[in-house]
Amino acid sequence: MPTNKKEGIVFGLIMSYTMTTWMELFNSAHNGGGFASLADAPLGRTVVEILFLGLIVFVVSNLFGNKAGAAFAAKHSHPGTDNPYFCKLLRQAGTVAVMCPTMSFIATILFQIVFAENPISPLSILPVFLDTLVRNFPIAFFWNMFVAAPFTGWLFGKIFAEKKVRVPSSAEMD
Repeated sequence: MPTNKKEGIVFGLIMSYTMTTWMELFNSAHNGGGFASLADAPLGRTVVEILFLGLIVFVVSNLFGNKAGAAFAAKHSHPGTDNPYFCKLLRQAGTVAVMCPTMSFIATILFQIVFAENPISPLSILPVFLDTLVRNFPIAFFWNMFVAAPFTGWLFGKIFAEKKVRVPSSAEMD
């Protein structure tokens, strides 16, 4: 886990882009009629969407998503007595519970109004947002729990691996 600001930024960027990449591919596949449709999708557009959405995820999570997840975990677990893994899972669940609705709303605004060729009316935002949220929440939850968080922890550990100090054997000391 991160121990300073630099490590926190790296950890946050890895997690943000791990979540964004999968969610963008999932939504592109859903909108195109299935994962087979990704073979025909314009790769450049998808990459650009991942890049700017990942940055939005990073900013939103640092503004309030991570804090809300930590508050949820603090309310429902006790780090001194509960299993650390349980506390970690509650923090992840709390973060997803805030980030998924927030990003679903932002994506609805961006893709249905700002970038849409035929924008929807402001009165149509709520049903489109709810549809996006209901579709994305289970995917975001399970992706975070079983793929994004373990992958981010693994990669972060590889990037910031502590140097192992080799202790000389007694034979070498003589």
